[in-house]
Amino acid sequence: MDLQIAILLGQDGITTGAIYALLALALVLVFAVTRVIFIPQGEFVAFGALSLAALQTGNAPATLWLLLACGACVAVLDGRTALARNDGRKLVAVLAANLGYPLLLAALLFAFSPANLPVLVQVALTLAIVVPLGPMLYRLAYQPIAEASVLILLIVSVALHVMMVGLGLLFFGAEGVRTPPFSDARFEFGSILINGQQIWVVLVSALLIVALYLFFDRTIYGKALRATAINRNGARLMGFSPVFAGKLTFLLAALIGVLSGVLIAPVTTIYYDTGFLIGLKGFVAAIIGGLASYPLAAAGALLVGFLESFSSFWASAYKEVIVFTLIIPVLLWQSLNRHHVDEEE
Repeated sequence: MDLQIAILLGQDGITTGAIYALLALALVLVFAVTRVIFIPQGEFVAFGALSLAALQTGNAPATLWLLLACGACVAVLDGRTALARNDGRKLVAVLAANLGYPLLLAALLFAFSPANLPVLVQVALTLAIVVPLGPMLYRLAYQPIAEASVLILLIVSVALHVMMVGLGLLFFGAEGVRTPPFSDARFEFGSILINGQQIWVVLVSALLIVALYLFFDRTIYGKALRATAINRNGARLMGFSPVFAGKLTFLLAALIGVLSGVLIAPVTTIYYDTGFLIGLKGFVAAIIGGLASYPLAAAGALLVGFLESFSSFWASAYKEVIVFTLIIPVLLWQSLNRHHVDEEE
């Protein structure tokens, strides 16, 4: 390996590490607030990339109909509660948010050809379609069992992952897609060549991490989520709804997942089941952070990115094995240095 190859591998490690960092932060956030190990996080990556590809071919992505179906289920559940309380204003809000919103998106897509829209508008439409699935899935799958044990929540996550992978195959087929890059620019710094898409990935990832930091540090909702992560019962006693905290957390996790999928779609071929492997590497980074530390999770993501990049050069057939083997010494270290605490009943 010469210096030029090492630089190229380092660039690739930084690019993939930035994506893994976003997913790791999302996984840590979801677990800290809701105790859910959100395995379907990777499916939002795949759904985001595949939905954007569908829009660029001029078709309405099938995730729009999934949004409408989930919205209808949420509308039935929450609408029934509003009717039981005789709360007409709440009923109108529930119907507008869960049925009116997806129908409005469908009308817009059929009124305007999405293939002729600018790329940023297509990305915005992708976010508008896929991101609301996050809080809807929380309402349907996790909210009814929010007080269950971590093991039960994990089993539900596995079931949800299997369902979403199957829906991905049904919606998008087995063929992979790759979207056009956001920028064809290339920059040379001596022997270093950087393309525009790599800059987009790193820059957007950095901006999103900074935005999340400001959200948690400067906004009332961010501080409330931090309080919920530290002490759920204390946050509830102070008047912050754990249901709202869960929905907001899943909204942020879905946003991070979809943006990650949109960013990597131009640099790698995305299949219906690609998100699981990407999300699993983000999970390795989150484990390095103990599912609690955001800085350690981000550092672990960069480590995973570099390890994957350099192992693909030295032993490409075993790069996945090498990456996932990293989790073993981390778990051993944490088990030896932490006291076991039984979960509260």
